[in-house]
Amino acid sequence: MPKPYDPDPRWLGAVMHAAFFLLLGGALARFLLRHPGEPRTPWILALSLALALLHLLGPVLLGPVPSGPGARPARRRLVWLGLVVVVWMVLVVLAPSFSWCAVPLFYTGLRTLPARAALVLVTLLTVLVVAAQYRLSGLDPNLLLAPPAVAAIAASVFWHTERQAARQRALIDDLIRTRRELAASERREGTLAERQRLSMEIHDSLAQGLSSQRMLLQAAERVWESDPDKARTHVRGAASVAEHNLTEARRFVHDLAPADLARGGGLEAALRALAARESGDPLDVRVHVDDGACVPPLPDRVQSALLRIAQGALANVREHADASAVALTLTLLDDQVVLDVTDDGHGFDPAGLPGAPAGARGHGLPAMRARLRQLGGTLTVESAPGEGTVLSAAVPLEPPRPAPADQLERPR
Repeated sequence: MPKPYDPDPRWLGAVMHAAFFLLLGGALARFLLRHPGEPRTPWILALSLALALLHLLGPVLLGPVPSGPGARPARRRLVWLGLVVVVWMVLVVLAPSFSWCAVPLFYTGLRTLPARAALVLVTLLTVLVVAAQYRLSGLDPNLLLAPPAVAAIAASVFWHTERQAARQRALIDDLIRTRRELAASERREGTLAERQRLSMEIHDSLAQGLSSQRMLLQAAERVWESDPDKARTHVRGAASVAEHNLTEARRFVHDLAPADLARGGGLEAALRALAARESGDPLDVRVHVDDGACVPPLPDRVQSALLRIAQGALANVREHADASAVALTLTLLDDQVVLDVTDDGHGFDPAGLPGAPAGARGHGLPAMRARLRQLGGTLTVESAPGEGTVLSAAVPLEPPRPAPADQLERPR
């Protein structure tokens, strides 16, 4: 919000005060030197002192001048300005040499009054100055034309400066408003991005673990009476998944890498640990890694994204596919790394979901697409009813930098 008052620049106020007192002192000195011992001298001295005090104490007691659109001066400021003009007019009548004190009063009137009232005041002061000069020097074209020219220049410069200042204030207000809107937009975008990140992390780690626990506990309940040993195996598997989920949750809170990656060994070891954890009645998960898929090591962001995609894909397989075998295949091509997740489940028709993008089921596939989009990658889903599903996540890799010229093998 703009401030209700805009104080005068200090240097301009100081210049105007100094000019006024110089003109007032010069006029008083001229009168005393040219008219010694006149009866009106005490009045001249008293009025000069009163005018000096009014000009000096007025801004201090009344505060800054109101500015901005629709700003109106306070009544006491109008009274003060009226007293200054009246005292000056009496001085000019008694001693015309005080007329040039009107020049700083131009500024005071223009600064205090609205434009029309200020124009009337400046015109009145100019007429009095011209009349005073005529009394002093008679019909002198230079002295008669100089005051209107000075008044016109002062008013034009002042109003031009005011318009420029108004434009600058408007530009500053627009800039502040734009910065606030931009900051609010960035906060909203950051909130949405963080919300999406949280939803993806929760879906690919905690939700997948909870789904596995539920299925293991349901399987244990089905064989609780008929096969206690198998039921206990399912319960131990659920406890192991819960422990892993707890580790994931703690690392998730601290915004760390997935627990399987944190153990070392890179993406291949993490995929094998995931496959071992997810394998079990009735699902068999196998991992196939291209010999060079992890040499050189993939960037951390790529490894985390592919591991989360594998977790989400396995969660989808368990929940929807009714599959017995899943293959995780990691392949390094010339310019990208590809993770394929293939299952032998009942499949589905990617185009048969109205209102959803091809291959989108629930939250899992959109979350995978969002992860890959952040890395410039793509997700492809191929499936048909009764023929299983192949999910392919491809992430582009930065091309290797060319070796320096001095390291290239020289021809023999």
